Amino acid sequence: MMIGLTVGEVARRSGVAVSALHFYERKGLISSHRTSGNQRRYDRDVLRRVAIIRAALVLGIPLAEVANLLAGLPKGTTPSKEDWRKMASSWAETLDQRIRLLSRLRDDLGSCIGCGCLSMTHCSIFNSNDQAGQRGSGAVLLVESCENGSGNPSDSTELP
Repeated sequence: MMIGLTVGEVARRSGVAVSALHFYERKGLISSHRTSGNQRRYDRDVLRRVAIIRAALVLGIPLAEVANLLAGLPKGTTPSKEDWRKMASSWAETLDQRIRLLSRLRDDLGSCIGCGCLSMTHCSIFNSNDQAGQRGSGAVLLVESCENGSGNPSDSTELP
């Protein structure tokens, strides 16, 4: 029977802190087993799973979504290229939407005053009396424009 990797070995090989590995385990993203001496050990497949977690975090994918996808993989097996392809394709629309939002923010940042309408000259028209604030916090008009795909915050609101 293979003893497995210690938490320190996994941390060193994956570039992830021991505390992060324990956190991932508590969240069900990875799993370990115990030796007869009650020491935590990880199977080698955990290295690929941690690599997937790290890639997802860089992409801004929530850990809960990563956990759901990893839970669908067979336990004790190393995720394959096909597994990664399926995960990556499931994140594509989320990433495309985020790219559109970030591109719009980058392009219009100079005129944005933070309310989400992206226009200092039209703010009083599209968001008078902070009506968008009643629908949520943050850049409400910007988020709504991304959701409906118009690209124009003034098209995404029923504000006067």
